[in-house]
Amino acid sequence: MRWPVPLLVSAVMLAASFLATGAAAQAMPDFSRFSLEQPNQGLEVVPVTITTRKGTHRYRVEVAVTPGQQATGMMYRRQMAADTGMLFPMNPPREANFWMRNTHVSLDIIFIGADGRVLNVAERAEPLSDRLLSSKGPAAAVLELKGGEAKRIGLAPGDLVRWEKLKGQGQGASGARHDARLRREA
Repeated sequence: MRWPVPLLVSAVMLAASFLATGAAAQAMPDFSRFSLEQPNQGLEVVPVTITTRKGTHRYRVEVAVTPGQQATGMMYRRQMAADTGMLFPMNPPREANFWMRNTHVSLDIIFIGADGRVLNVAERAEPLSDRLLSSKGPAAAVLELKGGEAKRIGLAPGDLVRWEKLKGQGQGASGARHDARLRREA
């Protein structure tokens, strides 16, 4: 049976609108209004320390604080230096969903709980993918490192992640050290 073109177009549009209201569409908000299709620039850089069974590992990471900075994240970058990354503080802690849209480098996406401990890791996330990578519980922050870094340092759920308090921010989930065990280092 052959459908008339206007009826076929209407059926396709109806199906698309139905799919757009599904759970997958609701899981990732539309951040397109924030993106200028350029990488984030001029973000604050803070030291991050990760303690694993293999030892202590130090990084210098950019901090994406605003909705626009967080929506853009590591998008549009073609390379990533060793021992660098990006931190996404979340205040209040919440379920987090990340994707790799417009991200050209493979990343390890580390979901961090309010106690500063790793909840789970999405290792070597596929560049340019729209597949959702989700936290296994409320995340107080998400840390993106170069793909393969989590395996190199032996990162596992329960490992401790610490970072400096952000300029102009009080203590709390977006301020770095999440509880009494994680007080700012002297």
